Amino acid sequence: MRNLNIAVTGMNAKPDNPGPGLAVARCLRESDDFEGRIIGLSYDVIDPGLYLREQCDAGYLLPYPSAGEDALLERLKAIHAHEKIDILIPCLDAELLGFARLLPEIESMGIKCLLPDAEQLQKRNKDRLDELASNAGLDYPQTTRVTHAGFFYQCSHEGWQYPLVVKGQFYDAAIAHNADQAAEAFRRIANEWGLPVLVQQFVEGEEVNLTGIGDGKGGLHGSVMMRKRALTDKGKAWAGISVYDEGLLETAKKLVKELCWSGPLEVEVLSDANGRYYLIEINPRFPAWIYLSYGVGCNLPKLLVDLIETGSLPADIPTPEVGKMFIRYAQETVITLQQFESMTVYGGLDQTTTSE
Repeated sequence: MRNLNIAVTGMNAKPDNPGPGLAVARCLRESDDFEGRIIGLSYDVIDPGLYLREQCDAGYLLPYPSAGEDALLERLKAIHAHEKIDILIPCLDAELLGFARLLPEIESMGIKCLLPDAEQLQKRNKDRLDELASNAGLDYPQTTRVTHAGFFYQCSHEGWQYPLVVKGQFYDAAIAHNADQAAEAFRRIANEWGLPVLVQQFVEGEEVNLTGIGDGKGGLHGSVMMRKRALTDKGKAWAGISVYDEGLLETAKKLVKELCWSGPLEVEVLSDANGRYYLIEINPRFPAWIYLSYGVGCNLPKLLVDLIETGSLPADIPTPEVGKMFIRYAQETVITLQQFESMTVYGGLDQTTTSE
């Protein structure tokens, strides 16, 4: 790995729903042969990854996706003029479509990426997963779009049974055991993520997740699998254990082949008591638990950088170790008011020029 400037988005670290960016940066930083510079990109001035010197050499704010692609492109140009970015790794669902649409302009600046295109992203949208699952020969829980809370008080007449899962377009999910709980979750999620909100029939089972890299030709590489052992109130993994699950691997291979997926992804499935796999989500980026890939000896962010740099992956990708566990934790980072003011006023902070 040559001396690279790698920009990584998603530097937020909410304990109940952290972004993947910090974990991606940590995987790169701890690679034996990494001597480059990591530039953290995020959307909120209090996202802690922007200030963590251990993981990022510099941090910069991006405009929220709602500001539009022109604003994103102009901001990237300004950051690139200062940092000379070699590789960009987006890590958040809501931003991927904008980056995908801007890919020709980004590459013309000399920045390399490996991203799914707009069509691939749309095919794995939560509201289209039933079609994708059907094409790949997979099971998928009954799902519908909802635009008003009244649905939850009438849905039993249409064959729906509680509990139901109420899900946002990009993030967030809640299990509701009655109409009042569902309506409350609907209003909260719609307020944050907009309409429509998705409603899914709850499936009793054990959740198993897989993360890997699609080569854009239908191949899946470096698969790391994890079974959740403890959850936050948003259903995110607070602890998990590395596993090998042949059924999940075959499911993921079918999906990647169907999509001809390019870049990182996470496949989430539920395995019921009868051993049937239900597709729950396909996330178009590395998961927040991606540091486990480093811990089990198959460092996926580094493999992604290798693929972007050389156009190929090593023939001997390490086999992930099974039976290793991660436990997430929260901690404080202490910064100066000058650092905070730099981020607030100028939208950026160079850690290498900041005094201790």
